Amino acid sequence: MSLADRLSAAWYTGHRALWLLRPLECLYRHVVLRKRRRFEAGQGESYRAPVPVLVVGNITVGGTGKTPMILWLIEHCRARGLRVGVVSRGYGAQPPSLPWRVSADQDAAQAGDEPLLIVRRSGVPLVIDPDRGRAVRALLDAEPVDLVLSDDGLQHYRLARDIELVLIDAARGLGNGRCLPAGPLREPAERLQTVDAVLCNGAPNDSPQGYGLTLQAQALINVSSGERRPLSHFPPGQPLHAVAGIGNPQRFFDTLQALHWQPVAHPFADHARFTLQALSFEPPLPVVMTEKDAVKCREFAAADWWYLAVDAQPSPRFIGWLDQRLTDLLP
Repeated sequence: MSLADRLSAAWYTGHRALWLLRPLECLYRHVVLRKRRRFEAGQGESYRAPVPVLVVGNITVGGTGKTPMILWLIEHCRARGLRVGVVSRGYGAQPPSLPWRVSADQDAAQAGDEPLLIVRRSGVPLVIDPDRGRAVRALLDAEPVDLVLSDDGLQHYRLARDIELVLIDAARGLGNGRCLPAGPLREPAERLQTVDAVLCNGAPNDSPQGYGLTLQAQALINVSSGERRPLSHFPPGQPLHAVAGIGNPQRFFDTLQALHWQPVAHPFADHARFTLQALSFEPPLPVVMTEKDAVKCREFAAADWWYLAVDAQPSPRFIGWLDQRLTDLLP
């Protein structure tokens, strides 16, 4: 287990040694709060787009299901007749220039795994740039969109926003409730009181903590050919190698177990780059991975590599709330 993995585990188990990091936490909190207060006071430069901006973000480090939620938002807004565009930082991407328009025929090294997944699944116009304001300007110059979705960027205050959605992992919550590096929080927990909505991924029902959100497995997709098979393609008890290079790999492994398969877990770092050699496991069994990992493996995937297609399903109350907000913003 790497040092980063050990630190992450300690955040959620309350390891006492974390008190050694509290001086750094105090410094981090001071910097974060000062930055936010500057923008709240109008002292920081912020870009206000001519169309509404909806930010889907995290308050914790690690995966919370943002990408499936963004895909759901894209389809839901399209069903309302809205033209949707997406901006993203493009973590790990190495484009020739910035801002960069992502297309389905690019590779993950150039476009980033999550942006490429979103474009291939939805065909939405998407621009990557660490400067999200610049990304929005480039997007609007290229496409007539009615609504911009920002993939992450809750803490990127240089982009003004009209709606803030925060996703939390229902099983892990806020960990020990402390900020980096003594805990998993990017901002103090009080920040949740100022966002527009909180979605608890893994909670089937609404609660005082937030709206319910579940990820529902839909099918198995062959990484190489794109062939779609039902979940019954693998019978109960099927042994397989499970690959997850995401923020919270255990959630993926738990999903496979809930489908009554027997996964041999192979966790990788978030946004890891794969090779055929790295994913050649013994004994030879089918490989099942996340869709985010599959976009990086299509060129060299073996015939028995599959990814699990999942769809986000937020609660009916959230959908009603969102529809009202969209009506208010885009009458």
